[in-house]
Formats: sequence, structure tokens, C-alpha cells
Amino acid sequence: MIALNWPWLAASAARDNSKLLPFDPWVLGAALSLMLFGFVMISSASLDVAMRNNGTPYYYVFRQMTFMAIALFAAMVVWRIPLSFWQQTGHWWMLMAGVLLVLVLIPGIGKGVNGSHRWLPLGPLNLQASEVAKFCMVIYMGGYLVRRLDEVRSSWKGIAKPTLPLGIFCVLLYFEPDFGALVVLMGTVMGMIFLGGMRFSQFLTVVSGVLLLLVTVVGLQPYRVARLKSFLDPWADPFGSGYQLSQAQIAFGRGDWFGTGLGNSVQKLFYLPEAHTDFVFSVLAEELGFAGAAVLIVLFAILVVSIFRIGRRAEKQKAFFPAYICYGFGIIFAAQALINIGVNVGALPTKGLTLPLVSYGGSSLLVSCIMLAVILRVDYELKCQQLRGDKNHREVVDE
Repeated sequence: MIALNWPWLAASAARDNSKLLPFDPWVLGAALSLMLFGFVMISSASLDVAMRNNGTPYYYVFRQMTFMAIALFAAMVVWRIPLSFWQQTGHWWMLMAGVLLVLVLIPGIGKGVNGSHRWLPLGPLNLQASEVAKFCMVIYMGGYLVRRLDEVRSSWKGIAKPTLPLGIFCVLLYFEPDFGALVVLMGTVMGMIFLGGMRFSQFLTVVSGVLLLLVTVVGLQPYRVARLKSFLDPWADPFGSGYQLSQAQIAFGRGDWFGTGLGNSVQKLFYLPEAHTDFVFSVLAEELGFAGAAVLIVLFAILVVSIFRIGRRAEKQKAFFPAYICYGFGIIFAAQALINIGVNVGALPTKGLTLPLVSYGGSSLLVSCIMLAVILRVDYELKCQQLRGDKNHREVVDE
């Protein structure tokens, strides 16, 4: 087991003349900046809605503060868990995620909101099972790719095996329904297998099949067809199916280059639904303009690139499990940010996906912080391994 002694790491780094930090500054800095950015925008976007719904303007502000405290505490605990634990217990996490996805569909246990049954009420926190499922699937797939890497790279058999648990998860997500999480989950698994060494011809075949399946799923439910039509032309029905998207576009138009000023959004005053959750990026663009939106996008780019950089470093050091879980978590952050921002600007049909670390909500923030803690743990263990390797090399040279 890797020692958890920060002073040891710092002292070793000093002795080796290496500027190694116990945490990757780019991942940690970008993540904390996004969380603070999100807290400020949630505070701005939710005051009037909270006053109308709960009788106090700071209802969502205080809840988000609580979520942040819980998420940061959980991240500190998870950071202290060795990666070997996750690798050895991946199948149990998969089982737990499957149980949670079943529980939310059971009447009286799962909580329904706006026709979707995605949450399990746990006191002050409503746990969204799909968020947990993403984390568990990445942990399981990381272990699977390590065990079956040669099989994945050489035959269809290695690619087909993980489709069974993925298929079960996707069916359960379909019945919730949570189409956004389904797309992210499928994209993450496909991305991890591809980065594990899947042949490009196989990848194109799988992508074609998945796209055909997604088109079929969309066509089976009329409300999704209506969403697609409203996405293509939201102004055809600006007070009906295209209402959210048209109001979001008004927010972007009002924001211009430098925004109307923090707190001066008009769209958050009951025009734009879900202003502090799914459409917080639109409020940000209205109040802070293109400049503020660009800063947020740059922070996400820094976060995702840094995560993949850690994964690549792990792969070079032959630490394949840490590498694959970094790739998986990086894909999740990138996909959710891309989809949420794409929905806000009108480039993608509306989906109920939060903006990681920024949107209001406990489940997304909790799981995001846990994923980041595991990524920072990967970085820490790689640095410990590097220090031990440097020390052994010096001893051999001295002899």
C-alpha cells in the first residue's frame, strides 16, 4: 500500500530537486474555480425562484453550500483510498449501481420529478442513481480493460463482454427515463474501449450501431421527437415546445460581449425554466457576456486536458488501471460539459444534464468531486512511484 504521508513526499521531492506537489495544481485549481464560479452563478440565478417557492431567497444558496461541504469532505476521504481498492472491488460497485438504478423505478422508493424517476431521497440529499452509475461503470471498465486488454485488442469477444452490464444499465436508464445519462454512459464505455486499443474499423462499426440504436430510441417516444423539432427551429413555437431554447437564446443575445452585470439577468426572473440548474450557463452568459462564458469554457478545457494528461502519464508508466479510469472520468466531464453548453447555445436538443461542478444539485457535485479525488489519487501515486524509481536508480548508479 502506498504511504499517505504528505511530508514524506515533500521531503523526498526536495531531496530529489524535483518540484513535485501532492496534488496536480491544474486539476485542483480548475475544479475549485469551477465550483466557486458555479456557486456565484447559482446564488445570482436562484434568489427570486427561491423566494417564490420557499419563502426565503437564500434557500438554494444554503443548500448548495451544504452540498459543497459534503462533496469536499467525501473527496478528502476518497483521496486517501489506494487505487488497488477500486481495482479489486470494481464488480461490487457495478452491482451496487445496478441496485440503485432498479430502486429508483420502484414506486414508493424512487422519487419522481417532472415525469422522471431518477432520485432516491436520502434526507437533505436526493441521490441521482445515474450519477453513481457513471462512476461505477468507469471503475468496472478500468479493471476489465486491464484483465482483458489482449482480448479487447484482438477480437470482438473482448469488446462484446462489457456490453451486457452496459446494456442492463441503458435499459434501466431508458425506463427512468434519463436519455442524457444513457448517451454519456454509452459514449464513455466506447471511448474507454477505443483508448484501450480497439481497432478503428471495429470502433466505426460500433459507433454506427449505437447511432442507429439512439435514433430508434428517440423515434419511439413522441416527446423526444417534439424536442428534436423544437431544437431545429425553436422560434416556430416559442411559447410551447421551443420555449426553453428560445429564452436561452434571448439570454445570450442580451449578454453581448461583457454581459449586463452580475445579478442583472432578466431571464432568471421566471422566464427561463431551470435557470439555476440545467440552464445556469445561459444566465452566466447574460450577466457576464461572452467573456465570462469563454472563461468558463477555458476552465473546463484545462480540467479535461489535465485529466487526460495524468491518464497518459499513467499509461507510460504501465499503470493501466489508473490510466483507463482517468480517461473514463475525463470523457464524462468533457461529454457533460459539451452537451450542457451545446443545449444552452442551441447546438443540441434539450437534455436534462447538469454542468459538472457548476449547476445546482447535490448528486452531480458529490460524484464529480469523488471522481476528481480518484484522479488526484492517481497523480499522487504516480509521483510516489516516480520518486521511488529515481531513488532506486541513484542507488544503482552509486553502487
